[in-house]
Amino acid sequence: MKVSTFFRKRPLLFEIVNPLNKFIKMEAFSGILLMIVTAIALIMANSFMSDAYFGFFKQKLTFAFEGFELSKPLLLWINDGLMAIFFLLVGLEIKRETQTGELSSIKTAAFPAFAAIGGMLIPALFYEIFNYHGDGWPGWGIPMATDIAFALGVMTLLGSRVPVALKLFLTALAIVDDIGAVVVIALFYSSSINYEALILAGLLFATLMTMNAFKVFRVSIYLFIGVFLWIALLKSGVHATVAGILLAIAIPGKARKSVEECVSSNESVLGRLKANDSREDTLDAKKDKKLIAAIYTIGDNCTHAVSPLLRLEHSLHSWVAYLVVPIFAFANAGVIFKASLFTDILNPIATGVFAGLVFGKPIGIALFSLLATKLKLASLPSGVKWKHIIGAGFLGGIGFTMSIFIDNLAFASDPYYIEIAKIGILFSSLIAGIVGYIILFMAGNPEKK
Repeated sequence: MKVSTFFRKRPLLFEIVNPLNKFIKMEAFSGILLMIVTAIALIMANSFMSDAYFGFFKQKLTFAFEGFELSKPLLLWINDGLMAIFFLLVGLEIKRETQTGELSSIKTAAFPAFAAIGGMLIPALFYEIFNYHGDGWPGWGIPMATDIAFALGVMTLLGSRVPVALKLFLTALAIVDDIGAVVVIALFYSSSINYEALILAGLLFATLMTMNAFKVFRVSIYLFIGVFLWIALLKSGVHATVAGILLAIAIPGKARKSVEECVSSNESVLGRLKANDSREDTLDAKKDKKLIAAIYTIGDNCTHAVSPLLRLEHSLHSWVAYLVVPIFAFANAGVIFKASLFTDILNPIATGVFAGLVFGKPIGIALFSLLATKLKLASLPSGVKWKHIIGAGFLGGIGFTMSIFIDNLAFASDPYYIEIAKIGILFSSLIAGIVGYIILFMAGNPEKK
C-alpha cells in the first residue's frame, strides 16, 4: 500500500481545543460524581454499615525497610498522599493560567483575582465573628475555600442558561482561591518543624529547579524526585501536600520544540516518505520499516511540541477528577447524624462555617468585584450581569473538598470539632448550591435571548 493511500484512508484530525473549556467539562462531571459519592458516604455512615465504613479507613498501611518506616491509617494516606496528587494538578493549573491563561495578564486576571480575595477575606471574617477567642478559632480557613468541581457541576445542570464567560470567571476565581488556600495551609496549618527534613526538602526542590534551568524535559525524573520531596515534607512538619505545588513549580512550562519546528520536521519526514514511495523497486519490507519509523518520528515531534506541564496536566486530569477527589470525598464525607444534630448545627464552629460560606462568600465576591470595577481595574466579562456574579458567589460557597481538607488540618487534635465543622460544611455547601442555582436559573443567559 502506498504511503499516500495510507494517509488518505487514515486522515489526521488536528483539533485545537481550549484547555480551559476542556477543564470545565471535566470538573463539571466530576462535581456530579462527587455528589453521588458524598451521598453514598453519608448513607453508609448512618446505617448498619457504619462500623465497617469507619473501621476500613482506620486500618494502618505501612511501608518499611531497614532504617525507615512510614506507617499511617488509610485515611491519612488518602489525605496526605492522594491529595498531594490533587495539589500537583492544582499547581500545574495555576502555573498554566499565569503563563498563558486567564491569569496571564493584569487585565484578564484583575476581575477574578479581586473577587477571589474578597471571597477569602470576608468568609474568614464572618467565621471569626462567631469563634473569636473560642476553641474554634483555628478553623477560620475552612470557609475560605471553593470546590470548583461541585460549583461547575451545578452550572452544568443549568446548561446554556449560564454564559460561558461566567464559567471562565468562576474557574479563574477558584484558581486564585487555590493559591490562597495553599499559602494558608503552608503558613498556618503546619505542625512543629523538623529542620533537618525541611533542609532536605529545600535541597530536593533546588535540584528540581536546577533541572528546569538546564532544560531537563523528562517528566518521569521530576516525579521520581517529587516522591522524595513529599516524604521529606511529610517528616518536616510542613504539610506534605505542599510538595505537589512545589513539584508543579519545577515542571517546565515550555516545550522542547516550537510548533513551527514540529511542523517543519514532520513535513520533511512526509516528503521523504512520498519520495521513497514513488520508487517501484523498493521492497515492501523496507517501506514498512520506513513508514513505522516515520510515524514514530512524527509522534515524537508532536510530543516535543507540547510542554511537560501540559502533558502532565492532561494525564492527571482524569485520574484526579474521577478517582483521587472522589476517594477523598468518600473517605471524609461520612458524618454520623446524631440526635444532637440540631445542637451541633448551632455550635459556633458550624455556625461560623455556615456564615462564612453562605453569606461571606457571595458578599465578598460581589463586593470586591464591584470594587474592581469602581477602581477601573477591571470590567464585567462580556454577557455577564451582576446577578450572575451574585449567583456565582453563592456557588463559590460550595466549599466541600478543600474546606474538609482544611478542617482536618485545623482541628487535627480534636475529632469532635472536625465532625462539627463537617456538618457545617455539608449543610452550608448544600444551601449555597441551591441558592446559587436558583439565582442563576432566574438570571438566565442574555446572549440566548
